[in-house]
Amino acid sequence: MERTGVVVVGGGPAGVVCALLLARAGVEVTVLEKHGDFLRDFRGDTVHASTLTLLDELGLGPSFAEVPHRLVQRVQVLLDDGPVTMGDMSRLRGPHRHIAMVPQWDFLDLLADAGRREKTFALRMGTEAVGLLREGDRVTGVRYRTADGGTGELAADLVVAADGRRSLVRDAAGLPARGYGSPMDVWWFRLSRRSDETEGATGRFGGGSGLVLIDRGDYFQVAFLIRKGTDRALREEGVEAFRARVAALVPWLGDRVDEIASMDDVKLLDVRIDRLRRWHVDGLVCIGDAAHAMSPIGGVGINLAVQDAVAAARIVAGPLRRGALAPRVLAKVRRRRWLPTAAVQAAQRRVQDSFLAPVLAGGPGATAGKVPLPVRLVRRFPALQVVPAYVVGIGLLPEHAPGFARRAPERIERS
Repeated sequence: MERTGVVVVGGGPAGVVCALLLARAGVEVTVLEKHGDFLRDFRGDTVHASTLTLLDELGLGPSFAEVPHRLVQRVQVLLDDGPVTMGDMSRLRGPHRHIAMVPQWDFLDLLADAGRREKTFALRMGTEAVGLLREGDRVTGVRYRTADGGTGELAADLVVAADGRRSLVRDAAGLPARGYGSPMDVWWFRLSRRSDETEGATGRFGGGSGLVLIDRGDYFQVAFLIRKGTDRALREEGVEAFRARVAALVPWLGDRVDEIASMDDVKLLDVRIDRLRRWHVDGLVCIGDAAHAMSPIGGVGINLAVQDAVAAARIVAGPLRRGALAPRVLAKVRRRRWLPTAAVQAAQRRVQDSFLAPVLAGGPGATAGKVPLPVRLVRRFPALQVVPAYVVGIGLLPEHAPGFARRAPERIERS
């Protein structure tokens, strides 16, 4: 049987960051990623201010600066009489007063290349974890299947489940999640953007739907909000009806809605909010979406997942090196990350229940007819723009790179 110190299941941001930090601590770590590459259609392409600071601490700032990206400083709501800035990142302190929008495959390639520079780091693409190995009640590794149909077993002192909101690993470990429900799903698509049009992230809501435009330079990444469970019925109405919905909500997009060639261009995100009651069993710990699925509200899911990864690596690295990784050590990961996770989910649920659910049910939204209280307050007291900017850009408990993982700034050659 093959053996490693830690096997990380899932090659997303949380999994690769956790593996990189553990490798820098001298722990042998293997990442299993079921896809053959990172070139997939991600929608979570945000790298937040606290994550950018983490990259600086890891010595990866110069390499990240060379990756094509777009900086976002403002989050806005579009009213009938113009935009209102809800969050202004320029009001933050520190070197990064913005969010970077970067293709996630470029971000993951950068992290993976940094990992490959460590002697104890291994990344196996096209390798999917299909089950857990156990000795009594303790998890001792994983069973895996490769893209060519081969199978094998990989023993480890610790399994890190970072395989997303539909985590096979957490289900195999018998860790139940508490779901909180959501009134919405999200359709993602692209529309072209002109240089003089709205920048940052801009939301428009009302009349039974909502839309968020994310500035990606020469195009908008568009999130169109629909009521939960209506995907099939709305698709059956056809692309012409959908184009009309978009143009009715934001009329100045009407001259380009034909860029939506068919409903195949519109991808569904099944929105869910859930959280594990317990994040670990003996020999296994969950992080990121595997521990807590987040709503796309605020776009904070990746930021929280990366912070989970940093906390987990810092907590388990020493005990792993000493051969003293007890369940009580793994329990510390949840204790460290529970408060920011629960607080953000509570805020997301509040926005969903008090604002988005009525809007998607056909009530008035952020229009001249009814401007929500938070929008009125921020419009009257612009200094309040720093509050959502901090929550989104920094987070309630930002994690910093432990000393063993820090490096001097350097440029890493991309593979």
